[in-house]
Amino acid sequence: MKFLTPLLIFLFMTTAATAQGITGDWYGILNVQGMELKVAFHISETEEGYTATMDSPQQNAFGIPISDTQFKENVLQLKAPQLGLQYQGTLKDTLVSGIFSQGGMQLPLELSKEKWEEKKIVRPQEPKKPYPYLEEEVIFHNMKDSVSLSGTLTLPKQEGKYPAVILISGSGPQDRNEAILNHKPFLVIADHLTRNGIAVLRYDDRGVAKSTGDFSSATSEDFAEDVKAGIEYLKSRKEIDHDDIGLVGHSEGGLIAPIVAAENEDVSFLVLLAGPGLRGDKVLLLQQELIYTESGESEEKIRETIATSQGAFDIIRNSPPQELEANFREYLEQQMDKEIITDFPEGMDKEKILEKQVESLLTPWFRFFITHDPAETLQKVKVPVLAINGENDLQVASKENLEAIERALTKGGNQKVTIKEYPGLNHLFQESETGSPKEYAGIEQTISPEVLEDITIWILKVSGE
Repeated sequence: MKFLTPLLIFLFMTTAATAQGITGDWYGILNVQGMELKVAFHISETEEGYTATMDSPQQNAFGIPISDTQFKENVLQLKAPQLGLQYQGTLKDTLVSGIFSQGGMQLPLELSKEKWEEKKIVRPQEPKKPYPYLEEEVIFHNMKDSVSLSGTLTLPKQEGKYPAVILISGSGPQDRNEAILNHKPFLVIADHLTRNGIAVLRYDDRGVAKSTGDFSSATSEDFAEDVKAGIEYLKSRKEIDHDDIGLVGHSEGGLIAPIVAAENEDVSFLVLLAGPGLRGDKVLLLQQELIYTESGESEEKIRETIATSQGAFDIIRNSPPQELEANFREYLEQQMDKEIITDFPEGMDKEKILEKQVESLLTPWFRFFITHDPAETLQKVKVPVLAINGENDLQVASKENLEAIERALTKGGNQKVTIKEYPGLNHLFQESETGSPKEYAGIEQTISPEVLEDITIWILKVSGE
């Protein structure tokens, strides 16, 4: 997911019945700001205890190992620390009701043995093999953090040296295709660019799919080190023009790319796709306002939500490190005492909910994102920059962030800046009705052809300069 707001308004579901066994396949649907994301857990019992794996079909992720599986007194606990993921729920009769946590989100999740309805998914832009270009499975290494990144390098078939780009994914654990809701945006982008003479490196985030490392403990700065390793890898390839290596970042990737470019002379250009120009807390507050407004929430509910979030963000930004956890815990307890939360899943009391909130919202990634101001980094970027967004983007507000990006680049003296806003496009650059995340899965288009063409033309132009 891309910049999905950590919810400080808790919604829970409960059920009642009698206990039974936990082994087998369990299916559920997460509702993430209007988007339905299918998940499945496959639980087995061995002599040593329980084991489990997880599937997220719409993100093309299957067999994700669950490193810690516990089932005691009808309470199921599943943890995958490498992805910052956990679930706790209570089994009654044929249902498990509980809370799914990841990346600052706390979401109700009900599991049952009934598999979700399978719908035929049409993605007309997804390329089919054989491709009219070369495709190679590659591995490169971030020696600083002892991480091995697994990816795909696509190259034009003709001999020669080609401009190249590295695709940088948005927030949350992403595979090399940035798969989301059965869309594969990075596969579509890589295909279009390579067909037009541009080499593309895309890779699984650290700790995801075939890449090693711990995703949950990493910040945007750590992910920037992975990008630097990708640049060094491209410089080792004879097919790449080492003077024409650029970065294409989507959402959080549009925050990471300038971090790399500001201190790496090997970066020749940047393409920022729905990248943030505002400080992280401002991005999330705008996101909340836009999504809640589009969903029809009352002005009072929106004001309350934003005020609650702003209070939490201010504590994260301003508390001394040694006082942060205590201050944050006290703030959340105050919100609970105001009875913002009126219901809890069985097996989870107030203290357990509080612990999960503190744990998920005080991660290194979230603390960095809330406090990081992209403008300070963008002022140091001197290479050509193409920054684009869709007018209907509800996750990274287009107008405000594009203006902030242009303002920062200009303040730093960069005169090679192109800014463009596309009418009707959402955060994924799909042609959309409202821009709501709940529309993403139902839109057949993965990314606007106009955007693909504009990116390609711009890269070929700056590469020839």
